Amino acid sequence: MTEPLITADLVDLDLPSDDRRTAVESLAQRLLTAGRVTDLDRFLADIEAREAQMPTGLEGGIGIPHCRSAAVTAPTLGFGRSATGVDFGAEDGPARLVFLIAAPAGGDTDHMTVLAALARRLVRKAFKDELLGATDAGHVADYIQQEVGG
Repeated sequence: MTEPLITADLVDLDLPSDDRRTAVESLAQRLLTAGRVTDLDRFLADIEAREAQMPTGLEGGIGIPHCRSAAVTAPTLGFGRSATGVDFGAEDGPARLVFLIAAPAGGDTDHMTVLAALARRLVRKAFKDELLGATDAGHVADYIQQEVGG
């Protein structure tokens, strides 16, 4: 059986910063600790390179930083929630829900599949409300895995 896309240890219901780089680094650290990322600096550089191409903020308070990286061992989704919001460049303001999508360098379409599944869920108010109101990281991981991970 393949690893789940997201687990409770990859969820942060209280992201420690409203600064994009710091928030992404905090989530990336969780991926490193979980063994999903082997080289934090390389992974963060790959995320920054992707972010430089085009901001990953979506309307409605969503940030989806993502990349393919040689430092990623398995397709992974980290999730963070911010009380104050993190600026990912969306026109309508900062993101309260942040999804960090990490795909292995050779994983061609893996992260695009996750991105598409996530995008379909994010237009649903119930999906966002569930994530905004949740109090348990395990529940959030199970919910996202069920909705997005298939």
